[in-house]
Formats: sequence, C-alpha cells, structure tokens
Amino acid sequence: MSEDSTPKPVSPAPSGASLSPSFGGLRVAALESRRRDDFARLIERFGGVPFVSPSMREVPIDKNKEAIEFAYRVMTAEIGAVIFLTGVGFKQLIAAIEPHVDKQRFLDSLSDIPTVARGPKPVAAMREFGLQPTHRAPEPNTWREVLQTIDIHVPISNVEVGLQEYGITNHSLIAGLEARGAKVTTVKVYQWELPEDIQPLIDNVQAIVRGERDCLLFTSAHQAVNLLRIAQQLDCEAALRLALRSMVVASIGPTTSEMLQHLEIPIDLEPEHSKMGHLVQASAEKSPRILKAKRFTGITGLPIGVSRNDLSNKDKQASGATMNPYHDNPFMKACFRQESDVTPVWLMRQAGRYMAEYRAVREKVSFLELCKNPKLCAEVMVTAVEKLGVDAAIIFSDLLPILEPMGFHLEFTAGDGPVIHNPIRTPKDVDRVKALESMEPLQFVADTVTATRASLPERIPVIGFSGSPFTLASYMIEGSGSRNYVHTKTLMYSDPAAWKVLMDKLVESIALYLNSQIAAGAQCVQLFDSWAGCLSPNEYRTRILPHMHQLLESIVPGVPVVNFATGNPMLTSLLRGDSRTVVGLDWRVPLDVGWDMAGNDRAVQGNLDPTVLFSDLGTIRDQVHYVLSQAAGRPGHIFNLGHGILPGTPVDNVIALVDMVHELSDRRK
Repeated sequence: MSEDSTPKPVSPAPSGASLSPSFGGLRVAALESRRRDDFARLIERFGGVPFVSPSMREVPIDKNKEAIEFAYRVMTAEIGAVIFLTGVGFKQLIAAIEPHVDKQRFLDSLSDIPTVARGPKPVAAMREFGLQPTHRAPEPNTWREVLQTIDIHVPISNVEVGLQEYGITNHSLIAGLEARGAKVTTVKVYQWELPEDIQPLIDNVQAIVRGERDCLLFTSAHQAVNLLRIAQQLDCEAALRLALRSMVVASIGPTTSEMLQHLEIPIDLEPEHSKMGHLVQASAEKSPRILKAKRFTGITGLPIGVSRNDLSNKDKQASGATMNPYHDNPFMKACFRQESDVTPVWLMRQAGRYMAEYRAVREKVSFLELCKNPKLCAEVMVTAVEKLGVDAAIIFSDLLPILEPMGFHLEFTAGDGPVIHNPIRTPKDVDRVKALESMEPLQFVADTVTATRASLPERIPVIGFSGSPFTLASYMIEGSGSRNYVHTKTLMYSDPAAWKVLMDKLVESIALYLNSQIAAGAQCVQLFDSWAGCLSPNEYRTRILPHMHQLLESIVPGVPVVNFATGNPMLTSLLRGDSRTVVGLDWRVPLDVGWDMAGNDRAVQGNLDPTVLFSDLGTIRDQVHYVLSQAAGRPGHIFNLGHGILPGTPVDNVIALVDMVHELSDRRK
C-alpha cells in the first residue's frame, strides 16, 4: 500500500524551479498496482515513457486465529494500548474478527484504552466505525513519529501494547517499544503477495538489468520486497542491484525510504510531500540532472547516507567494489554521521603562505602558474598533510580558474589579489558568459586531483572544491573584492531573467567541474560561498537557494558535499541541502547552535576562529575543548577552522591544534 497512492493535483513549481518539469523522454519504471493506469498517465504527462508493472496484491489472512485472540485480549483488558499502522489493516482486522466476536464490544473496548494511529488513513478507517484515535502520529508518519507520540502521551512501561502490522515486521518500532518497557503483541491481518500475473514485473526487472530503464519510482516499501523476490527467482539480484545504482531511484516518502535503505536500495530523491503527483513531478524535474551526473562520471550512486563499506557482500561482488582504506577514515565516517574513534580534523588553507615549504615553491612560480601545475599542487598539499597529521586533503587550487574558460580575463596581481578585467556590467553582458562544456581547458584541476590522490596514503580522502554560484557570479560582476556588492545586487534585483540565466550557466559549469573532480579521484567536494554573508536570509532563499538545490541534484549522488558559507550565521538553516550535505559553520555562531540550525540529521564542519591560532597553546587547547564540548561527541562533526588559516600563523600552533583535536576527542580511552 502506498503512502498515498491516490493522484492529487500537482502544486505549482517552487520559485526558481522549471515551470514545466519534464522527464525529457526518459524511460520510467514503476511498480504501482492499484492505480497503475493513473500512474502511467502522470508519467506521460511529465514527458516520460512509462513502464508500470503491478508488483503486489493484498491478501487477507484466512482464519486469522491470532487476530481473534488479539480481539479477546483487548476485550478482557489484557492489552493496555494499541497502535494502528494502516487504514486497510484496521478494516481487515474488523473483517477477520467480526464472524467470531462481538464487534461492538471490541470497538467499545478500544475506545477505553489509548490508541495511536500512524497517519491519516488509519484515522479515517477508525472513524468509519465510530472511533476516534486517542493520538495521531504527526508527519512524516514513520515509526519514529509513532515513538515520539508515545513518549509524549502514552506511558507504556510494563504495558502490553498491541501492534497492527502491515505485511513486514517493523523491527525498529518493536525494539523502540520494548526499550520503553512495553511488552509487544503483534497482529497481522493481511500480507503482500505477488500479483497473479507476474510477467509484466518480470519484464521490468529484466529490462532494468539490461539497462533499458532510466528511472524507478517506488510508491510503497513492499514493492521493493517483491521486486527483489522476482530478481531472486530469476537469479539476477546482484545484477539488479548494480543496475539500480546507474538509474534514478525515487521514493514517495520517509516510510518507503526507510525500507529501501534497509534493503540497501539506493535513493536519489524524495518529494517534499508524500503524494503520487508530487513524486512524479519531483522526479521529472530532478531526474535528468541526477542521471547526467551519474553517467558522466561512470560512478554508480550509493544510498544517501551510506558509504560503500555498508554495502552487502553480494552487492560488493556485483559491483566489483573494492574496500578502500579511506572508507574507515574518521572524516568519511563523519560525513555520513557514523561513529568513529576520534573527531576528524582538516583545515581550510592548510597548504598556504604560513608554511615555509609553500613560500619556497611560490618564489619560483606565480600563484596562477602553481594552480596550473598538478605536480606542484600535489606536492604542497601532501607536504601539509604529512606535516600537520590531518585526516583529509583538499586539493590545492583556487576558486577562480573556472572563470577563464567561461570567458573572463583573470589576473592575480601582487597585493591586490584576483582581478577580472572584463566584468559583467549590464544584463546584456550575461550573453557572453560561456557555460563550461568540457573539462579540457581545466584538465589541470582534474590532474591535480589524480596526482594528489596518488601521492597520499590511501587512507586519506581527497576533497575537491569549487566556488558556489553566488560567489563566482559576484567575482564575474564586481571584477574583484567588494564591500557592498552593489553591482552584483543591482543585476540580481533589476533583471531577474538575466540573473537566472547567469545562475543556470554557473550551475551547469560547477556541476561538470565537481563531477570531473569526483571522477578523477575525489571522495568529497566542498562548495565555498565566501561572499554569501552579504545576503539576507530572504535574498538567499529566493535568489540563490533554488539554484543551489539544482546544483546539489547535479552532483554524483552519495558523494558528500560540504556546503560552506561565511559571514552571516542566519543563513545556516538554508545550507542543509540534501541528506548527504555537510554544513560548514564559520566562527560567528556557536557550534551547538549552528548544528541545531542545520538540523541534527546533517553533519557539520567547523568552527574555531582562525585568529585563536595566534595565541598561546593553553588558550588554543581551551578553545579546542570548547568546540568539542559543543559537539558533545555526536557523530557527524568534522573539526575545522571557521575559515582558512591566516598568513603568519605559527606552524607549530597548527600542528599542536591537530594533535589536540585527536587527543581530546579520543573515544578509545
């Protein structure tokens, strides 16, 4: 049963999104049973080629002795609370017991004890029989919300709790109830079986394995179970799992997503609302970008929030995946909010002017010449990693070389920093901006990734990076640094159409740039929005955020993305991106407050003030301890500065900082 399998009117597209989302002719597989024809029409409406094969049917349990016994136990007050997970389950429970017990007495007994409905459908079903549930779990109606509702309203310690199941036992919910002291009695009232005619489902599975489908849309968790059942019967489960990682996989909502993740099926997108129409619209809008990213790099996607070392043995064998040592690195674990022995630490500008070795290299070449020399770039970064003992290496490069092939004359001048000699000054100038079409003019950046990866121990992950769309646009328009960004904001406000064209070109170019770095060997990428602090939250939300969403959707799924903006802590909640995003925090917000703003379901990076490194070791240690205490040992914290290491910073203090983070966060003690 889907989270909501009834087609609903599609809401208008959000600001900044395409007004006419389209699959663009992609081949869209779906497993919907009840509303097969409606679903196919929706896919066609949004420009997809539908392949909808029914995957299951509800089969009531005949002579359900467990349900009858459960009803008697409710009526004799042995059951102290009941949780109803589905509307059809409640109805079928009544149908199963009605020939054997007094239905009205059973309903009256239910009204005398606490009842919890998981969502709107069990509420509606209960109302048909004159019952009002005592409590209703809020959206998104997963088992977590059920437990939260119980924690607030229903004491269950030493209480016998009845749980109406729906096909597959939810072990997480049962474990949560038992952890609260309940004794759980489960009652199954129906089960999911394969459809009577399984040939269309077989055809879809075989087509997926052959690479003849581009997207797969799930409207129910149980569709995935039966999909794998068919694959097992055809002896192609491993091949199916591998094929799914080259497709776009969409889930209708959190409950379905949880089951897909449990089954190790990758999830690339989930609509804002758990409705069929929203699922198809979101898939039509986002799938072309996601698919382009996957197929450009040749990297198969991983489940969101799951690293490759979490894959099943069968999946590893199917994909030919080898377990690289960096997957056990604390940095990678923190990106996925996994437990690790120590808090990982790396530092922005960890290879820079404060190091004598770097200054020696710069005496021989200019900054731009250094950026375009992969061997030298790898050398200065490897030197920094070895000297500092950090847990990750960001490639040595700069934000701005990407602008040259986009049509800008870039120069790094002594004392003045980067200068653009042909900045955008009118909306018409946007027309001459060229979207990046290939990595050929920037091959030195991909080569830098490859050289850095090859020069480092395998356990150290490599981070690629780019400027964010707003910061790069500001350089294009201002021509250099700015205090008030008058030219940038003038274009942003005076000509929204030109601004959107510019943002679209930047999103396309940055996605190509970062995906090329991933293909070259980067395990993570970071977006730097160095100038976003000049924006108000409303400006960022309306003028920047829709484009950031498009950019994240265009980066290879499953690869962590650190989203770092500096200068305005009020933007923090807008940086959370998708579920693989790590939110970078600068020093202007306490780490615990920033983490709350980003959300506990995101990893965070930061956020020691760089100027602290000019103080004595005792002060540095106190400040490191303070930042770590705010993180409170929660998985998902990457220690970093709130911005880059400043010129003149004592190298010994930086080395000491890294040692302090590892010592004070060591959880092996």
